[in-house]
Amino acid sequence: MAPHQVRRPFKRAAISDQQKRRELALLRQQQSRRDSQHQARSSILSLQPEPEPEPEPRDFDVARASKLKGAEAREWFSRQLTLPEWMIDIPPRLNQDWYVFARPSGKRCFVVSSDGTTVSRLRNGYVLHHFPSALPNGARTKDVSGPSHSFCLLDCIFHELDQTYYVIDMVCWRGYSLYDCTAEFRFFWLSSKLAETGACDTPSLYHRYRFSVVPIYSCDLTGLHTAYAGNVPYVKDGLLFYNKHAHYQTGNTPLALVWKDESCSQYVLDTDSKGQVPAQQQVVLELQDDGKLTTSDDPPVVFGCLEKELFQKFDLLSGSLLRFAIGEGGMRFLDGNVEMADLHYLGKVNRGRAFSDNTSKVCWFILYISCSL
Repeated sequence: MAPHQVRRPFKRAAISDQQKRRELALLRQQQSRRDSQHQARSSILSLQPEPEPEPEPRDFDVARASKLKGAEAREWFSRQLTLPEWMIDIPPRLNQDWYVFARPSGKRCFVVSSDGTTVSRLRNGYVLHHFPSALPNGARTKDVSGPSHSFCLLDCIFHELDQTYYVIDMVCWRGYSLYDCTAEFRFFWLSSKLAETGACDTPSLYHRYRFSVVPIYSCDLTGLHTAYAGNVPYVKDGLLFYNKHAHYQTGNTPLALVWKDESCSQYVLDTDSKGQVPAQQQVVLELQDDGKLTTSDDPPVVFGCLEKELFQKFDLLSGSLLRFAIGEGGMRFLDGNVEMADLHYLGKVNRGRAFSDNTSKVCWFILYISCSL
C-alpha cells in the first residue's frame, strides 16, 4: 500500500514586505524620539550645551528653505512631500490606528506663505502659482503680513475645477515645525488653525485662491463608507490612509497608503497623455551609475540592469528616469524583491517628473490586473 501523502495547505508567497516596513518605520520614529529626549536630559543634567546635531536633509532649516529661489528651491521642495505607497495589504488595527479620506483629483503641491507672498510648488519643485493669500504672512497687507519667521508650509492638492487648494496635511504653522508631530496632532491643528486665518473664505483681492480642509475620518465601517461613497465638493481620485502615529516623513512611506478602484477614481491604471490606458502597463525606473534600474523605495529595489553600451546609444545619464513597458512575461515578486521582470525600454520620461515608481505601485497593478482577469 502506498504511503499516505500529506496534503499541505497552499499558501501564496507574499509579494511585499509592506507590513514589516510599517513596523520598522514606527520603530525608527520611536528611537528618534528617545534619542532626542536623551539628548535633552543629558544637556540639563550636565548643565553644558550639547553640540548641535547635523540637520536632516528634510528639514535642515525650514525657515531658510521657505526663502530659497530657483534651482535650489526646486531641488529642496522636490524631496519634501510625503509619498504614499499603494495599499497591497490591510494593516492590522486599521480601524484603530488609521485615518482615511477621499483624495481630491488634481496637482499635489506644497504651499508656502512667507515674506508677504504665497507660492505653490509641484512635486518636482517647480512653481505652480505665485499669489497673495490669507495664510500667515501670505500677502503684503497690514492685517495678514507678520514677522519674517511667521511662515507656513501646507501639503495640498490644487483642484482645477473649483480653483481650490484642498489641504491634506500641515507641515509648518507660523514658523513652528510639525514634521515630528503625529498625524493625529497635525490633523487637529489643521482643522482648528486654518479657518482662523480666513484662508477658507471666498477669494478676494488679497486672497486669490480658496483653501479648504479635506474631511478626515477614522477607519471604522462608518468612516470607510463615508470616505468611499459619500459626496464631496471635488472629484475623487482614490482614498488616502494615514497612520495616526506617523510623523511627516518625506519621500515614500508605508505609513501613508493610497487605494484606487473604478468607484472612487477616474483613472485606476496609468494613462497616456490622451487619457487612454496603454496596451501594456508601464513602469518608470531610475538609471544608476552601474546600469541598475531602481525604484524610489528606501532602500531602492533593483528591477533590472542596462548594458553600458546602451548608455551612449540612447544618450542616457545616471539619474535619468526611464519608462519601460511590462511585457507578456510580467513580473514576479517575493518579499518585496524582484525575482523576474519582462521589461521593454520605451524612452525617457517627461522632465517634469521627479521620481521613479515605487515597488508597491507595481505590485498593486499586478494584483489588480490578475483579479480583473
